[in-house]
Amino acid sequence: MNTQQFKHVMEAALLTSTEPLPVPELKKLSDVSLDNRQIETLLDELAQEWQGRGVELTRVSSGWRFRAKPEMQTYLDRLNPQKPPRYSRAVLETLAIIAYHQPVTRGDIEEIRGVAVSAQILKTLEARGWIEVVGNRDTPGKPELFATTRQMLDDLNLRTLQELPPLEEIGALLEQDATDNGPTETGAQEQPIDSSTPFQGDNNPEKQ
Repeated sequence: MNTQQFKHVMEAALLTSTEPLPVPELKKLSDVSLDNRQIETLLDELAQEWQGRGVELTRVSSGWRFRAKPEMQTYLDRLNPQKPPRYSRAVLETLAIIAYHQPVTRGDIEEIRGVAVSAQILKTLEARGWIEVVGNRDTPGKPELFATTRQMLDDLNLRTLQELPPLEEIGALLEQDATDNGPTETGAQEQPIDSSTPFQGDNNPEKQ
């Protein structure tokens, strides 16, 4: 198998995979031993060959994948009119805080936002696969520490957290999101934090 044939094999694997493929997985497709740099060079060449098309080959946190270009989405939505889930400003703000300050406890998030964070908000983000519990803080009560996942980076088409837009830009995006979509079920019932009234089931010592 020559180089061009191997690129065709990788192309087929990437186009038919539902998940990003990391370089170690792509190396298994070759008949000869290739190092990571050689594979990445071929992937860069393949990405160049797909420029000017409706799809593009990109590198995300979990590996490489083909995706439709963002400008194609308006047309693709005509084939699938089902609207994607929309998240409240509270959910997105909580995600941004976790992304920029991780690992953080629920109490940390509440201190930054200045309002209570409902358990439903965290469950929504966990169910989406964007955050996960990565441990417990070594303080009384052992509150859970939350961090973002590779899935979140993949969904945002990012390779690392360092590629996140500046916090100021995220704030502007969230303001725009709230203006466009209005409050949703998970964001409409927020209340300012009352440190004298701990939430039911909240074992965070920072609020006790």
